[in-house]
Amino acid sequence: MSDKTPVDFWFDPLCPWAWMTSRWVLEVEKVRDIEVRWHVMSLAVLNENRLDELPEEYREMLATKAWGPVRVVIAAQQEHGEAVLADLYTALGTRIHNQGEGPEKSAVAAALQDVGLPESLMDHWDSTPYEPELRASHKEGIEKVGQDVGTPVIAVPGPDGEQIAFFGPVVTPAPQGEEAARLWDGTLAVASVPGFYEIKRSRTKGPDFSNL
Repeated sequence: MSDKTPVDFWFDPLCPWAWMTSRWVLEVEKVRDIEVRWHVMSLAVLNENRLDELPEEYREMLATKAWGPVRVVIAAQQEHGEAVLADLYTALGTRIHNQGEGPEKSAVAAALQDVGLPESLMDHWDSTPYEPELRASHKEGIEKVGQDVGTPVIAVPGPDGEQIAFFGPVVTPAPQGEEAARLWDGTLAVASVPGFYEIKRSRTKGPDFSNL
């Protein structure tokens, strides 16, 4: 058993902001005594009952791009164990976001090959018998923070041992070294305050992958 603090991280490989946050958390692992545990959530599931409220372009993206990657990821988890998620997410994010390949079948298939997982997992792209497991994993994460957020969701043990959870932080580029540690310490400080809900300012630029 590890004596490091467990940090549960729910991601959808489609989201560039979740990808950025995930790389920050891995930096935090180097400078704080934490251990990240990866879980799948789904923007398609999150938004399926509010499609009428979304811009047409976003609805189209959810319909055509969002389901395939998470179905493959949950199949990999179910058939090969949770331990494959860290490397698979890294391979997916590197191809989808850093290299600009997008959430296409070719990128996901190549990511499977990158980490030595079987190509047969691509059979789950259009449908999967693991949809109940996908929805359960999504529900576990999103119920910790509420429906009006997105991905990622992070949960950590609070001062009393009960989990505290939050969406984000949304940050670009991914902080590194001691800057990553300062952001982690500050995020935990505000998240652990009962009744604290939000700090926010308008985004002035998109995801910056230049240091990844």
